[in-house]
Amino acid sequence: MKLTVLGAGCWGTTLVWLLSDNFENICLWGRENDLSDELKINKHCLKPFDIQLDKKIEVTSDLKSAIENADIILSVIATSGTRDVCEQLKQAGIKNSQILVNASKGLELPSLKTMAGVIKEVLPEQKLAILSGPTLAKEVLNGCPTAACVASEDIEIAKFVQEHLNVKSRFRLYTNSDVIGVELGGSLKNVIAIASGFASEMHLGDNCRGALLTRGMAEIVRVSVKLGANYSTLYGLSGMGDLIATCSSPFSRNYTVGAMLAKGKKIDDILNELGSVAEGVKTSKALCELAKKMNIEVPVSQAIYEALYTDITPKEVLEKLMNRKLKEEERY
Repeated sequence: MKLTVLGAGCWGTTLVWLLSDNFENICLWGRENDLSDELKINKHCLKPFDIQLDKKIEVTSDLKSAIENADIILSVIATSGTRDVCEQLKQAGIKNSQILVNASKGLELPSLKTMAGVIKEVLPEQKLAILSGPTLAKEVLNGCPTAACVASEDIEIAKFVQEHLNVKSRFRLYTNSDVIGVELGGSLKNVIAIASGFASEMHLGDNCRGALLTRGMAEIVRVSVKLGANYSTLYGLSGMGDLIATCSSPFSRNYTVGAMLAKGKKIDDILNELGSVAEGVKTSKALCELAKKMNIEVPVSQAIYEALYTDITPKEVLEKLMNRKLKEEERY
């Protein structure tokens, strides 16, 4: 069995490290300028975390050789680059029999498509699954156990991926056939994680965080159900599970973005300082555009969008949320 991981960033490299014992052959692919000599030669990276990979792992920027004979191709590409990499996969000769598993969480701009939507548009016949859940890379590297969800419209594909990516005592996988629900739960919670980091840095208290997560979850559910998700999926691992993890951990990049926003920093400076992708930044724009099209209120997400893209102050963001017109608490 061969596993190929596309994307040599934090989560991609962590997954290669985690799954080393599950496969006879593992290949890590990244763009040439993303692969340091230290990673290619010594299988070792220092940023953002210190990770020593098994010597058997092949590290390459040659996509054709990377996917050759791979049984599972695990894509951990930033959402903004997923379409381009799918086009490259087509040119590299990806086979329909190979299973492509997407592990990126976000929506494409300006199309507002999920990653499954993007992949199906470029590779319509490809076997496809989605991997999502509370998977903070630093905790996984520290040996902390977690669980995640593998979703596919073909449950046999999901079961195959589940069997081969499950790591006993450390990485427990569940299957699901609600692809849109699993994707949206994992993507939209990133916006609420920014809000949580924002509230934490402003020292607004645990009551506020509880209220924020609850009202944020209501927004996620309203939008996702309207787009075809199963209500119960959103209270599973890729929805509520991921929301709780990313909204309470400084290991979350989106949480960190929110905390830096609350300090009055501008988003361009934040991203430069962070040095890695925080998908919630672009997802906030996509989410607000989707909500507007469907005439759905998303006040928490809208406030975060404004905090990211306008000159509104942290104090004004809080006042705007707390002083909205009073209303009934709907179920979702």
